[in-house]
Amino acid sequence: MSAGGNMRIEQPYLLFLGDAPDQLAAKTAQGVKDWRPETCVGQLRFTDCNADLGLSDMSLSEGLEKGAKTLVVGVANRGGVISEAWTEVLVKALDLGFDLASGLHNKLADVPALAAAAERNGRQLFDVRHPTETFSIGDGKKRPGKRLLTVGTDCSCGKMYTSLALEREMRARGIKADFRATGQTGILIAGAGVSIDAVVADFISGASESLSPANDADHWDLVEGQGSLFHASFAGVSLGLLHGSQPDVIVMCHEPTREHMRGLPVYALPEIQPCIETNLAAARLTNPEVVCAGLSVNTSRLDPEAAKACLAELEDKIGLPAVDPMRDGVGRLVDKIA
Repeated sequence: MSAGGNMRIEQPYLLFLGDAPDQLAAKTAQGVKDWRPETCVGQLRFTDCNADLGLSDMSLSEGLEKGAKTLVVGVANRGGVISEAWTEVLVKALDLGFDLASGLHNKLADVPALAAAAERNGRQLFDVRHPTETFSIGDGKKRPGKRLLTVGTDCSCGKMYTSLALEREMRARGIKADFRATGQTGILIAGAGVSIDAVVADFISGASESLSPANDADHWDLVEGQGSLFHASFAGVSLGLLHGSQPDVIVMCHEPTREHMRGLPVYALPEIQPCIETNLAAARLTNPEVVCAGLSVNTSRLDPEAAKACLAELEDKIGLPAVDPMRDGVGRLVDKIA
């Protein structure tokens, strides 16, 4: 069963890189290509583009011939501005029959030429950072199906990648599982979702409920977490997801080399065990049976030997599996829950 109450973007995609100055500027498109290569027919680049996804370079017309339905703005420039050069191409895409999707802070719908082109062609503009749906207030009622929520000791420590890795592993084992996106890149990867940090606070739990609705008893919704209960700036969205997604299982995500919470030098990272216990305590409001399956650790800043030692130390400390999903896979986590 699909999640209700959130935007759905038509696939497959042609990925727009425009004049991206470097590979990092194309990280949104890179994420889509890495996790959903089957949805990407090619890339559209300007002659001065310095990013390359390794996909076939295509014009708009060639993309249409390959079946693309949506042109995805997969690149971010300074300030998130939609330049005049971009606008010319995006208008042409709408005139040819593409929908447009973007994760930029600046809205496609706020560019008059794009809004006019979308209206005259009956096409859709998806500004995935800006939900347009109306959500109900959460009611906390138990609903069938199983749910896993990735949580974190901090922001930006691997919650989306962990959720996607779990989906891939579970599906490979024949388990019914769907990634549920709560951020802009995740929505473009999945083609649907809710940018949960842009939802009015009173409706975060309700939006989370709509994202992971009633489902088959043996189906898993793998909900992408946001923020951290221990982050002074973003704890609110984390709590709303814990209550609304009603998880049966949480996976704690961690980046071990950080010296403080991201963007908050005066706040130290929390200890792992208290962080797990605090998340479980909050989640028990709507699911008293919730458990933690283990740790997903981003060891990308460590060499292989240091990463191995770090995972062993954490595993010994908490008594649960500790894996790096990109180095080791998430099979040991799935073993705990499947």
